[in-house]
Amino acid sequence: MNYELREMLPGDIPRVLEIFRMGIDGGMATFETEVPNAEAWGMEFFNDCRWVLENENDEVVGWCGLKPVSKRQCFKGVAEVSIYFDDKYQGLGLGSVLLRKMILDSEDHGFWTLQSNIFPENQASVKFHQKNGFRIVGTRQKLGKLNGEWKDVVMLERRSEKVY
Repeated sequence: MNYELREMLPGDIPRVLEIFRMGIDGGMATFETEVPNAEAWGMEFFNDCRWVLENENDEVVGWCGLKPVSKRQCFKGVAEVSIYFDDKYQGLGLGSVLLRKMILDSEDHGFWTLQSNIFPENQASVKFHQKNGFRIVGTRQKLGKLNGEWKDVVMLERRSEKVY
């Protein structure tokens, strides 16, 4: 099957939110329990470094974007990675296509550190990030509650060798 990697367009947002809903429903990808509306979602993410992967039927099957970690000027080059796939397209090795493109794009836009917080039981995602140049910083214990239960997260980061 052929896939096309391209910048995310405003018309992609409904499908992006549908895929995000799958991540919420899976219970291993996010603390979120509700899908935001398109406007709220758009305000959470930087306008740059948003990418989608389409299948041969022009259907978006995965997406990625970056969120600011802080509004403070000293952290303007640090962002949190979000990457999600339609359930039917997980585990096919497609995530690396999106993540590698976002890494290159993030460096072009002056980001020096990308980070990701992953539930420890989501070992596939931890290994995926490590395979793509992220290192484990540590485990943050009982960082937040999901459905009334405390959840730990493994924090990973990737420091650019190009942006200083």
